[in-house]
This record gives sequence, C-alpha cells and structure tokens, in this order.
Amino acid sequence: MIDLRSDTVTKPTPEMREVIAKAEVGDDVYGDDPTVNLLEEKSAEILGKEAGLFMPSGTMGNLAAIITHCERGSEIILGDKAHTFLFEVGGIAALGGIQTHIIPNQKDGTLELDDIRGAIRSVDIHDPPTRLITIENTHNRCGGVALTGEYTREVGRIAQEHRLKLHLDGARIFNASAVLDLPPATLTEPVDSVMFCLSKGLGAPVGSVLCGSTHFIQKTRKIRKMLGGGMRQAGVIAAAGIYALDHHLVRIKEDHSRAKKIARGLSKIDGIRLMDENPATNMVYVQIPTELPISPDHVAEKLKDNNILVGRESERQFRLVTHLWITDEDVDLIVDTFREILS
Repeated sequence: MIDLRSDTVTKPTPEMREVIAKAEVGDDVYGDDPTVNLLEEKSAEILGKEAGLFMPSGTMGNLAAIITHCERGSEIILGDKAHTFLFEVGGIAALGGIQTHIIPNQKDGTLELDDIRGAIRSVDIHDPPTRLITIENTHNRCGGVALTGEYTREVGRIAQEHRLKLHLDGARIFNASAVLDLPPATLTEPVDSVMFCLSKGLGAPVGSVLCGSTHFIQKTRKIRKMLGGGMRQAGVIAAAGIYALDHHLVRIKEDHSRAKKIARGLSKIDGIRLMDENPATNMVYVQIPTELPISPDHVAEKLKDNNILVGRESERQFRLVTHLWITDEDVDLIVDTFREILS
C-alpha cells in the first residue's frame, strides 16, 4: 500500500527497530531514563534551547506549552488555519480555560503583522489579557509552506514589545529547515517555546519534543504529568527519536523532491487543479473540480483499489504527503494511476 494520507503513517525502519530493542531504560517520571534524557538534551541543542521535554504527541506538546505560558481566562493569538485551532479538539479551552483570538492566515502561512498588533488586548477591565502568540512552521493547511527566519523574528519583536510569549508549533520544523537551507536553531531563535514531532518526517513511531528555557520546561513537566503524559520506561520510544535525529534529518529533502515530481506529473493531467504546482515541502494538495464528470469519492475508491491511500481535506480536495516510505517508483505509479482514473 502506498499511503499518502500523512507522514504520520511511517513505520520504524529495521535499523530503528534494532535500537528500540536495545534501548537502556529507567523511570522517566523520576528522571531516571537515560535514553529519554539524551533525546531531550539532543533536541534542545539542535533547536538552540536550554532544555527539552519528551511528549507522547504534538497535540499534548502544544497544549502543555500554552497552559504553561497562560493562566485561565487569558487569551492567545492564533491563525484561523492553525493546527492547534482546527485539529486539537479545543483542548486549550476545555482543559486550559484559555480563549483564542483568531486572525486570518495568509496564503504563505503567515499572520499579518498589523493583524497581530490589532489583536493584542488593551488593559481595559473588560478584556481578557493577551498572553501568547502562536505560529506554525511548516504550515499544514497552507500547503506545507515554510515561514522564514526573518518573519519569525518580526513576530518575536512584536511579542517582546508587548511582553508576550511566542510559541512555535514546529511539528515539521525540520522540513522548513531543509527547504530554507537554514539550521533549525536559526528558525527557532526568536521563540520562547517550540514543539516538533518525531513521528512525521523523521519517521519515528511515536513522540514529540517540547523545547524552551530550563525554567519553562521545569514548569511544563508538571503540566505534562497533570495531562497524563508522564511516562515510565519511555526509553524504548525515545531511542527511535534519537535514531531519527541522527539519521533521518539529512534525507528530508528527498521527500520534498518526490512531492514536486508528483505535482509536476499531476499538473499535466487535464482537469486536475493543484494548490501549488511547485509545493514547498512534502505536501501536494489536489482538487477535483466540480466540472469534471467524476466524483471525488469515486477517485478515492479507485486509488484505494490500486493500493494508493490519499487524505481528504474537503469534499473535493485531497492531500498527498510524501515521507521516507515513498519511493521514486511510487511517484510514477501515483501519477499514472491518477491519469488512468481521470481519463
């Protein structure tokens, strides 16, 4: 099966399974798991932060960071296409008692700087206090685009001017690093906290890491425990994350190259529309126009019949995500199968 639904579907490589089997473990809640400790130290170093905290998921990482930065009844500024707003089950409201102030994401994934400034609350007694700005890099619903280091610095300057914190949902920050050809730490330098996923482009089976100052991570460790994220002999999964950081960062550009090849091939098929014929990273968004005499359900079923799974982003839009299990041969088969179904 060629699974393009997400880069979360990756399975451990044989080499990764070997390090999982041999992982040295301890009790992470007590701080005694040497493999988890190493993963956290390595992650913080790569992202230029003082400390890291291993999380079961990116959703928990974002939630724990936001709760740490904010008190109940406060407000965060967030894009209307942000993963935290759309796909994290309203946890910041339900569990954190925190209000979201939504402003529009632009096509390039950014938030207009004037929109951010305009969303910051005054000290009026009627207003909830603004505490946090959150941005996303790469930006999923904007086509996997990467935010530049300069843009993040500009947002960081606004946060500093207004004594706010800046959190980065960096689930795919290493994809941004690869396409911009910049060290990850350059992209995360202006932020107070950053979460990245091990289970997407890096190909680990589970887990994310939240990074920030030592004081921030100490506070968030307690929030993680409260949310049920305190793990015991977690070194068996942390070992996969260490292997991914050591071996899979260098190959992320291959995913981007294959996404571009898929987009180029699909762009030559009559009727198909693409969000971007030159996708920035590893996501290809494909639309089946209403004027085509074929239903998207039929297309998806025919693709599945040919052992190809795609994500459904809306009634007529698919998302195709490349990852370390997608080969050059798969790329040709994907394009040929689309062409055959739509002919």
